Amino acid sequence: MEKIRAFLRWMMIDPRHPEIAQAQYNELKTQIPSLYALLMVNAIAVAYTHFDVAPAYLTVGILAVILLVTVVRMVAWLRARKTELAPQEAIRKIRQTVILGSLISVIYIAWSLSLDGYGGPTERGHVALFIAITVIGCIFCLMHLPQAALMVMVIVTIPYLVHYLGQNEDVYIAMGLNIFLVCLVVLQVLLNGYRGFCKLIVSQSELAAKQRETELLNAENSKLAQTDALTDLPNRRHFFKRLESLIDEVKDTGRKFAVGVVDLDRFKPINDTYGHQLGDQLLMEVGLRLKNIGIPDVEICRLGGDEFGFLYLGNLNEAARTGQFICEQISRPYRIGELQVSVGASCGIAFYPDAGTSAHVLFDRSDYALYNSKTSLRGRTTVYSAEHEARIRSERAIEAALQSADLASEFQVYFQPVVQLPERFVVGFEALARWNSPQLGRIAPDKFIPIAERAGLIHRLTLSLFEKAVAQIKSLPGSLTLSFNLSAHDVTSSETVAALLDIIRRAGVNPRQITFEITETSVIGSYEAAETCLQLLRKAGVKLALDDFGTGYSSLGYLHRLPIDCVKIDRSFVSGIRDPIASGVVTSIVNLCRSMKMSCVVEGVEESHQLELLEAMRCRLVQGYHFSAPLPFEDILASTGENGTVAGLPLSGTAAANSIQFFRA
Repeated sequence: MEKIRAFLRWMMIDPRHPEIAQAQYNELKTQIPSLYALLMVNAIAVAYTHFDVAPAYLTVGILAVILLVTVVRMVAWLRARKTELAPQEAIRKIRQTVILGSLISVIYIAWSLSLDGYGGPTERGHVALFIAITVIGCIFCLMHLPQAALMVMVIVTIPYLVHYLGQNEDVYIAMGLNIFLVCLVVLQVLLNGYRGFCKLIVSQSELAAKQRETELLNAENSKLAQTDALTDLPNRRHFFKRLESLIDEVKDTGRKFAVGVVDLDRFKPINDTYGHQLGDQLLMEVGLRLKNIGIPDVEICRLGGDEFGFLYLGNLNEAARTGQFICEQISRPYRIGELQVSVGASCGIAFYPDAGTSAHVLFDRSDYALYNSKTSLRGRTTVYSAEHEARIRSERAIEAALQSADLASEFQVYFQPVVQLPERFVVGFEALARWNSPQLGRIAPDKFIPIAERAGLIHRLTLSLFEKAVAQIKSLPGSLTLSFNLSAHDVTSSETVAALLDIIRRAGVNPRQITFEITETSVIGSYEAAETCLQLLRKAGVKLALDDFGTGYSSLGYLHRLPIDCVKIDRSFVSGIRDPIASGVVTSIVNLCRSMKMSCVVEGVEESHQLELLEAMRCRLVQGYHFSAPLPFEDILASTGENGTVAGLPLSGTAAANSIQFFRA
């Protein structure tokens, strides 16, 4: 019973293998028109030989109707050559072909056998031949549709055989049996070929399925490779790939677009304070906000860490406003669990092709504009300009000169007195680095120090200047101490710290005579590494000072978290000390240091009225142009050698009060 159901399912075109049905249909589109042409030619030939012996309604009338039906079907299949059917539609079409093929077989065998009663042996032999060659030809034309071939063979050969068996003529009986057996053999060969055809189609289908699966996996892997796992935004790889393709698209069209880089402000302190898990959650919230920001013509990606990039394809006059809008959206408070946190954002933008025509250059220019926002316009958007281009070229020249500079001969240390109040003794010096390049001339420290940091040259420069300062300060009378300002790279480098301590040991200087100064920004970027290095210095006996106090947003917290011995009040408060707010800040910091038993140095004293106010506040240590400009060490040495004074002020002989400041800025 199961075999019968399987046979019937096969005869009705098994829908479980739509790929086979579709392949069958594609083959039949080229073969069936030939089948109909064969039928018409053979039928016309038989009608012609029987025209004089058979009735006209058989040779002309009925034949005309048969030929009309055949032509209609042939034209339909010829038109089908230009169409592609879906698998289910192909199954429906093939089922229709099996049924129509069976009906047409019935018509042709009935018409041909009706002619067998007319004419002599020749005409009857022609009918027998017509049936034989036509059925075999039809079977071959239907080789890719064995269901129809089987139906044609059964419908044609069985009536053919029965008809001639009833004639009791040995020749025709033999011909009938012969044709029937030949058709069986041909059908068997056809079925064998069809099985091979099915295996080929199935294997091709399986291969195509595997290829599609591979393509899907590749597409998925490609998407994953270009998607940031944390924020689900496109990642750095996608950003640069899209940027390069965008350049290729517009390079010959004259179109312009903008490349933007956005960096979070205050993210590092939040990450350090609340942990990396909350930091990741915050980045996820930022990413979600950027995904739903709803700005047309903007593609936003996460470049890594707390940095994001975007491509803006709209009106360039709106690019800066778009960048600022992104920053403002990021800066809105976030609710994470029971905690509400806020971060800021700064943005840099560069235009194609004004700022560059390659992905690398465009990104560098936008990153440079971001650097300007971070340093001078935090929370704002900066568009890369010709001024930035000139600055970059200048910085490249400075970097090239730094790379080849002779540190020993080109760099000098200048010293500025630090004065103790109210005695007005010179208790120390602030020393500043000076660079006189043979190629570029004199270059200010605020220009070459950041470049040295970015170029990885600060390590050599720090050690060279510190060693020179220690050697020079030792030649001055008394047991003066030296305070040296460390950069962010210095304060997080254990190798630099070890080298600094080695210089102290080799010079034979008491470590307690050395004070290393740090700024809040030098430790905020990598607090853990900075704290480790500072503890190493403190254990070696070196003192630590916090510079530019009052300008950072969390300086007071660092007084508790770090082993600080001294605070320097920023010169910005002294310049406006007559203002009650500035005066109050200075008074508060001086009292804070006194209560915490810390030293306090006030920078930037330039006017006599400033000095008077500071004395009234009981400030103990001050420095500035009111007493002396920075002097070369030779001038300091000559001054102390002649009369024991510097800038008209006596040197203090009390070792406990001495505090010599050294800065590279």
